[in-house]
Amino acid sequence: MSFLVLDIEMTGPEPGWNEIIQIGAEFFDDQWRSLGTYLQNVYPENEEAFTAKSEEVHGLSIDDLEDAPMIYEVIPEFEKWIKKLNAGKPNLSNVIICGQSVIYDINFLRFAYRKEKMNWPFSNKQIDLHTVSYLFFMMLEKNGRSVPRSLSLGSVASFFGFEREEETHNALEDAQLTARCFKEFFKLIDKVKLI
Repeated sequence: MSFLVLDIEMTGPEPGWNEIIQIGAEFFDDQWRSLGTYLQNVYPENEEAFTAKSEEVHGLSIDDLEDAPMIYEVIPEFEKWIKKLNAGKPNLSNVIICGQSVIYDINFLRFAYRKEKMNWPFSNKQIDLHTVSYLFFMMLEKNGRSVPRSLSLGSVASFFGFEREEETHNALEDAQLTARCFKEFFKLIDKVKLI
């Protein structure tokens, strides 16, 4: 299996009304070796849905996206990038999508695929950093370790000594930060001993 650590910035929280405006990803082989990164801004069709609140989060204005391609251009390019890194395999069912609260990103991406009448090519398997963090932190706390109260990406990353370089959310930076956290959790698996 290969791992696609994905982060998407949107104009708001509702697929169908709000849209993807940035896709960031890092692709890994089955040993969590990085094979490449991807970052692409996307111009939204529904400019009305572009909210000031979302702009505060990602720091992208509608003017910043003026020269960006539309989602129907980005999806095939994104798939082509993944296929190239996936040892040239045209079938992406071996690719596990990973991320922080990744179901939101997957829902937006699936909606975009449906809207563009494209088949969803990825595995139905996913790994969510939020869930992994919850379970590991519970085990670590029961073993006397101090753990964060929040499960935000910033808190989980801080637990491992990582932090964002920027105050706003850049999709690639967040994908890479998420990947670093996953790698740390995968290292912890080797240390877990069950009685």
